[in-house]
Parts: sequence; structure tokens; C-alpha cells
Amino acid sequence: MTRTLRTTMLTVGALIAALGLPTGAAHADGTTPRIDLRVLIVSDGGPSTDAIAAELTAAGTPYTEIDLNDSGRTVIDAGFLADTVDGRPRARFQAVVLPNDNPFPAGSAEMAALAAYEQTYAIPQVDAYTYARPEAGLQYPVHGGYSGSLDGAEAEVTAAGKSGPFGYLDGAVPFEDNDPAIGESYAYLSTPVAGADFTPYVEATVPGQSTKGTLVGEYKHDGRRELVVTFVYNRYQQQFRLLARGIVEWMTGGVHLGASRNYFAVHVDDVFAADDRWNTELNCTPGDVDCTDPNAEPDPIRMTTADVDHATAWQTENDFTLDLAYNGAGSVGHRGDNNGDDALADKLIADRAEFRWINHTYTHAFLGCVQDTSVVPWRCATNADGSTQWVGRSDIADEIATNRVWGASAGLPLENGELVTGEHSGMKVLPQQTEDNPNLALALDDNDIDWLGSDNSREPDQRQVGPATTVPRYPMNVFYNAGRAAEQVDEYNWIYTSRAQGGSGICEDNPATATCLSAPLDTATGYAEVIVPLEKRIALGHVLANDPKPHFIHQSNLAEDRIAYPVLDGVLDGYTALFATNTPVVNLRMKDIGAELRRRAAWKTAVQAGDVTAYRIGDTVTVEAPDELAVTATLPTGTTSAGAAFGEAYAGAVSGWTPSAGAPLDFTLPASAALPADESAETAPATKPAPDTKVPDGVSEPVPYTAES
Repeated sequence: MTRTLRTTMLTVGALIAALGLPTGAAHADGTTPRIDLRVLIVSDGGPSTDAIAAELTAAGTPYTEIDLNDSGRTVIDAGFLADTVDGRPRARFQAVVLPNDNPFPAGSAEMAALAAYEQTYAIPQVDAYTYARPEAGLQYPVHGGYSGSLDGAEAEVTAAGKSGPFGYLDGAVPFEDNDPAIGESYAYLSTPVAGADFTPYVEATVPGQSTKGTLVGEYKHDGRRELVVTFVYNRYQQQFRLLARGIVEWMTGGVHLGASRNYFAVHVDDVFAADDRWNTELNCTPGDVDCTDPNAEPDPIRMTTADVDHATAWQTENDFTLDLAYNGAGSVGHRGDNNGDDALADKLIADRAEFRWINHTYTHAFLGCVQDTSVVPWRCATNADGSTQWVGRSDIADEIATNRVWGASAGLPLENGELVTGEHSGMKVLPQQTEDNPNLALALDDNDIDWLGSDNSREPDQRQVGPATTVPRYPMNVFYNAGRAAEQVDEYNWIYTSRAQGGSGICEDNPATATCLSAPLDTATGYAEVIVPLEKRIALGHVLANDPKPHFIHQSNLAEDRIAYPVLDGVLDGYTALFATNTPVVNLRMKDIGAELRRRAAWKTAVQAGDVTAYRIGDTVTVEAPDELAVTATLPTGTTSAGAAFGEAYAGAVSGWTPSAGAPLDFTLPASAALPADESAETAPATKPAPDTKVPDGVSEPVPYTAES
């Protein structure tokens, strides 16, 4: 073993000499190196490196990925990792992510090249998922540690983690257990090797013991720094989503392109109108075209003044604002049926400043093709020549304009450029309507609409519809036709049970998109025990994924049993229990969400095209980007640009967007962001490849969000 270590050290020394630089970030000739703001990900095709790549993609942080399974891949050597630009030494990557602490064969020249590179430029390395072993600064788990599942366990951030890269967390890091029949986690819990310079950041109690073992920690050795992660994860799991920000901040030193925040917005559709109720006997909704019983009468659900009071009190308690998408004809019709009285509208208008408001069209009319409801399901009516009959331009424009005028006369604080059409109609609806109503774009232009709500389950990508840019919205599985929990569960059972169980069988016909319940839910308990936890988990997953898209429910869900609130409370209370006060939920209105999505899309295109260059020299970060492209970055608190403070505070850093004028943008970092000092090499880098680690089914094939889980 001694002979092998000596040989490796000589190899590393030769590589450093080949680079022409001494070890450490400070160089003998006084030249400060240039560090490009790009991450190198070396992947073995596993879920952990994939998860980190997904985090960087979502944030807009540039990276280069090398697939170890690709026989034609780039070889990692000194020339690939570093070179010289304008006479200045350049490190081409600010951080290195490996699938484990050493994914290469014993004596690998590539591992030696990486070790030399990390020593020379003080580049940190993330071991995405590795076995606890001395080469990673930890005892083998057999020495009082643990190897196995952590499903349902609760890890916690240490004091060092809170004062370091995970300071945005409140402490708890719960591990998911969505399906007891499927393993969803695997971890190696251990303690540092005696004498190792190892700082635990996240720990969990060893099962059956009172001692704690490390799950995430920093290991300093031979002039290098590694973030050692000893549990496996995929990009969707809550435990990773909670720690992802800290992993990125650690490996970049809090200096990187891209930004990540936790967003949550809720749109409430059909305000002032009423939503028809699900009929538990007929298993359909009277008033809908597919409820064909001639004796079925619609049974409307509509908010009351008490529901408005509850909504405003809930907003105050949660420091959160709901977006109300309104239909003015709902109030006009109610007044016509009640001698001019509409206590709900009077109350909402009196309290209008408590909410944000969105034009949802005047009557909630269907604005796509003319619907032929003589058949079930409906189809698009056609002209004599077989062409589609479309709702006309003036009809669409009137729906938009009349509702806007009604809202303005009521004093609603509107953003006139925002619109959500009834049922997202006008845009294509498969299978009946395979294209947008061609009159929709013209009517949007007539009314100066900039932002158009769309259904994320149909169209997850933002696109243009005439002058308007879509804002995809997540539909919550809290049904529009349910005001009571028992109704919600009854309809849920109808949709998600087999025909043999008395259900619709939709889940049998569409196994790729729906999973049948093993048995119908109890209508008395199923909502609280199954549906609420599931919907909370799905929505919170979006919040933790740096996803600004809004969710939408309906006014019926704020009425009667007020079934939306347990889900919304679950999301916000769950979030508060996990995050520090420096990392609040970001609650944007529709136009700001649209702008964020559009900026991200432009940024992603420019980064992938290689049109953005960014690097750090000492305390200065320089970004070169195309003219008019908004540049996004996350930098330490106290960073300035052109003498002014940069960004907005979030999660212990500052981040934001800065417009580019085509000339280089310079950011001056505070003294606290100094690069690590040179560390002497005390031990040799690892030469033994990391052993194989276990990946359970729930990680390699993520446990789906189903009604059963």
C-alpha cells in the first residue's frame, strides 16, 4: 500500500508541474488565475449525479457533463481541465461533481489529473453518493455505523451546517416514505476517521442506537476539499430537494450563474360565479354535457360572505395572497335572480384590496370550436365543407373586454394584460380540438393581453399565442365540482377505481397516466387521510423545485367544507417547519411568473448555445452575454455592480437578474467571498475505486405520486 500511495503522489506532482503552477490558488508570479463559472459533472448514469445536473439546469447554472458509460467520451486530463487565456492561467471548471469519491480504476490517470487540478486551483469536489470509508474520511459502517434504509427517518442539519452551506434550513431533513412496499432510500451512516479533518453538515441517528452518523460532510485532505454524501437520492425526493441548494452553494462558494427560489402561487377560478356540484348517485355533474339524465338538475356551489372573511383571515395568518380569477356575469346573474342583491359580490368588492385579481372572461364561455353536445364526449361542430366552426373573434373579444369593464367599475385592482379563459378554452384541447382557435390570437391582440393562463397538464411549456405568452398552471386534484369532502372522495373513487369496484375504469384504460386505487377510499376519512397528504406532497414538491408556475383551484373549494385549506395549510405549514426565515415562500402574481419563466427560457437558450461566458478573477466576477439578455446570478451578500448593491436577499445570499447591454458585466465580491487559502498536502489522494453502492427501486425508478402512495 505504501508503494502505491507514493507512486500516486509522484503522478500528481508531475501533473502539477505539467500545468506549470504551484499548488493552491495563489501563484508565485503574482498572477491570479481565472476560474470559469462552470461545473464539471462526471456521471455514471446514476440518479444522484442526474439529480445535481437537474438542479443546475433548473437554476440556469452552466455545466459540462461527461458520461463514463460513453465509450467515445472526452478523456479527463490536464489539458481538458485547465489552460491559459491572455497569458493568465485558467481553470475551466469552478467545481467537480463525481458519482462517488473515486469512480475510476485503481491508479487512474484521470483521477490523478482531477486531484492535481483541485489542488492547483482550490477546486471543490462533490461525491454525489459514496460508501462510508477511510478514503472519504469516514469509518467503515461496520464500526458502529449503519448501512440500510432511512425511509421515514428524520435527519438534521448540524450547527456547522446551519452556519455554513445549509443555513437556509431550519434543521429537520425528513426522508420520504411514500410507499411502505418500496425501498426509497439507502444510506451509510458513520463517524469520521480519527484525526481526519471532517466536518459533518447533516446527520441522522443510527437505528437502534443513540449515536449519530454523517450523511453529508466536508472532508479536507491533501490540499483538496470534498463534500461527501453517503445516501442515495433522485431529483424528485424531498430529502434531496431540501439539500440541493446547499450542495450547489458549497461547491461554488456561493458564486455562480443562475438562481433558485421557492415559489408558491394559488389561483382561485370562477369567483362571483357558481360551480355545479358532483352528483354522487349519477356519478356525473348535472350541467355538464356528459351528465345526460334528463331529470338531473344542477346544484350550484357558491362562496358566502363568511367564506370571504375566512379567506382574508387565512391570508393574514399565512402572509400569503390568493389570486382570484373572476367572472363578472356570475354576480350580474345572481343579482337578477335575487332582486338586485349579491352579498358575496358586495363583500368581495369591499375587501378587493386583500386579493389579487385576474380576468377570467365575463361568462366563462367556451372560446374554442363551437361545441356539438349532441354526442358524448362532445365534438367540434363543422361547416358544410367539413371545416371547423370556430367561436368568432368579436365574441372572444367581448368576453375579455366586458369582464374587464365590469371589474374596473367595481374597483378591482386589475392587471389588464392578464387573462385566464374559461377551461383554458380557445387553446387546443385534445382530442377534440387539435389546434388553437385562430380567432383567439386576434382577440387577445384586440385587448392587449400579454399573459394567458394555460393548463400545465396539457401544455407544460410556455409558448406564444398571438401577442400573449402563456403561463402554465398546475391543476390541483381538488375538484371544481366539490364543496364537501365526501363529494370529493366520491368522485375520486369514481375516477381512480376499477369497473369491478364500481368505478369508471379510466385508470384501467390509461395505465400510463393513472393508477387504480386498491380499494375505494372511505368517504368520511379518505380526504384527510389520503387525498390531502398526497396533494400537499405534490404541491410542496413543486415549491421545492425552483418552479414558479402557479397552482389553480376553484371558488367552490373555498366554500362549504372549504376543502382547499387543508392542502394549502399542509404546503405552507410543511414549508415553515423546514426552512429558516431567510428563505420565505415567494408569492408572485401571474405577470411576474410569466416574466420569470420567459427570462429563464431565454437564458437557458443562450447558455446552451455557448453565448454566455462567466469567470472569476480574485474578487471580480465578469459575465459576457448577448445584448438585451437578462443575466441571472447568485452571489454573496455585499456584492456590488457598477457601485450599486446587486440582487435581492434570499437564503443567505443575493440573487436576481441584471440586463446586459452587450458589454461585459462586472460584479465585485465582498471580502468574505475570498477563495480558500492554500492547504498543504498531508495525505495521498484515494487510489482505490469506490465500492458499489446500493440503489433501491424507489430511487432508480422514483415512487410515483399516486393515490395509493
